[in-house]
Amino acid sequence: MADLTTDFIGIRSPNPFWLASAPPTDKEYNVRRAFDAGWGGVVWKTLGAEGPPVVNVNGPRYGVIHGADRRVLGINNIELITDRPLQTNLDEIARVKRDYPDRAMIASIMVPCEEEAWKAILPRVEDTGSDGIELNFGCPHGMSERGMGSAVGQVPEYIQMVAEWCKHYTHLPVIVKLTPNITDIRKPARAAKAGGADAVSLINTINSITAVDLDDFAPEPTIDGKGSHGGYCGPAVKPIALSMVSEIARDPETRGMPISGIGGVTTWRDAAEFIALGCGNVQVCTAAMTYGFKVVQEMTAGLSRYMDEKGYASIEDFRGRAVPNVTDWQHLNLNYVTKARIDQDACIKCGRCYAACEDTSHQAVAMSADRTFTVVDEECVACNLCVDVCPVEDCITMERLEAGTTDPRTGRIVQAEPADWTTHPNNPGSPNYVPAGQDTMVSEPAE
Repeated sequence: MADLTTDFIGIRSPNPFWLASAPPTDKEYNVRRAFDAGWGGVVWKTLGAEGPPVVNVNGPRYGVIHGADRRVLGINNIELITDRPLQTNLDEIARVKRDYPDRAMIASIMVPCEEEAWKAILPRVEDTGSDGIELNFGCPHGMSERGMGSAVGQVPEYIQMVAEWCKHYTHLPVIVKLTPNITDIRKPARAAKAGGADAVSLINTINSITAVDLDDFAPEPTIDGKGSHGGYCGPAVKPIALSMVSEIARDPETRGMPISGIGGVTTWRDAAEFIALGCGNVQVCTAAMTYGFKVVQEMTAGLSRYMDEKGYASIEDFRGRAVPNVTDWQHLNLNYVTKARIDQDACIKCGRCYAACEDTSHQAVAMSADRTFTVVDEECVACNLCVDVCPVEDCITMERLEAGTTDPRTGRIVQAEPADWTTHPNNPGSPNYVPAGQDTMVSEPAE
């Protein structure tokens, strides 16, 4: 049976599923229930500096994007960091860690970008017995207007500076939580590494407004007729998170840096995808808020079953295996040619493939009088939109043309040898460049 135990920068936990710093980890009661349900670790809701308590709104804090079946696709959150006294949180962290010594306990921290502020809080966090700290450089609302959160995470020099302070003033492992609200995620990751951080976690929430009330004309959630931008999370942000994780995992300057993956993890499969892109564990929030803490039991059971089926003894056996297959567009094989194929036995004759292709793509699906749908190979560019819109799984598939056969659309012979844009005759930077007006065939046309 697969062993789900993880060792992330020296922090051991019985499985790779941690609760992210968010409302579910705001207090002792919640975290105890989470550990009893089976979560491997918790990142405690972000702690602030000693002083006047943070004040949260007393009205709605969430805006939601629903799917057609009312499934939660994304949540916009305008809640700030913990509004409970610092010492209360520290006392609760110490008690929970004492009673659950085998679970990972990480303290998320956000204080002003001043060395003395970090110097003051770090020893107090260390005294709780926490296993590590996470620097919240990602929160895009409320705290960023005060010069913290993403206001720090968008400046690589600040990231490096604060990471250096933390490595100087605590012996705990330091995780830097990155904001996605930036052009190039590699730059803050490089800064975290330069500052001595032990790992990065990403992504934090995406700056957003989820909806506008068309009666009151105010953003949702609405507080007394007004609304604010907030942080967007949930299944809808997973593609963005996977992309940013992959950029850090394959960047020569950050390759091999430990990553805690965050962003839309709802199932074991989501977690496995993050791990395949190099993550040592994953953090979850929206799924727990939507389905409750026991959702982790489905996650652990599913991941364990997958690993058993594949013969993986631990997550290290497949961690990062997808990274070498992430490349830039210009390196994709242009001699890889496919065509759509429709299984007539599975087809329910709904016509969605025809409508999508006829109206918005390449007119490569034909419809007969009896509503039989077939692919016109001479027009099919293999975009696979028909596959994506078909409501019947595996009814439409993409079939690769064998080398030596002729592509009916181009009249060219399919080549076995890979070819990409870097050597393509249409690329002015290619050694094989053919100026306009001359023959640009990659291969000879069929006779």
